[in-house]
Amino acid sequence: MPEKINTDSLKVIPTARQKRMARYAKALGHPVRVYILSLLSDKSCCYSGDLSQELPIAKSTLSQHLKELRDSGLIQGEIESPRIKYCVNKENWEEAKKMFKDFWSL
Repeated sequence: MPEKINTDSLKVIPTARQKRMARYAKALGHPVRVYILSLLSDKSCCYSGDLSQELPIAKSTLSQHLKELRDSGLIQGEIESPRIKYCVNKENWEEAKKMFKDFWSL
């Protein structure tokens, strides 16, 4: 019988790259956020008001999803008072695609 390892005692220090990949994965972990990214990828940019018309969810819920995507770096927002324009952050999106491709090819 193999010896059991107490994983609580292991000291795992994730790299900065692993932390970014986990952050991207978390942001992609909800179907509404995946849908928002799909909408934004089809356009150069989109206003939050336009997104709220596309999605049958409360504006506050949409705001939370946009915040999660923005915090991950997958999208960026630019304030054009009184509205906010959102776009896919192409540099981070390319990084995320490469990270996941490399990860899945392990």
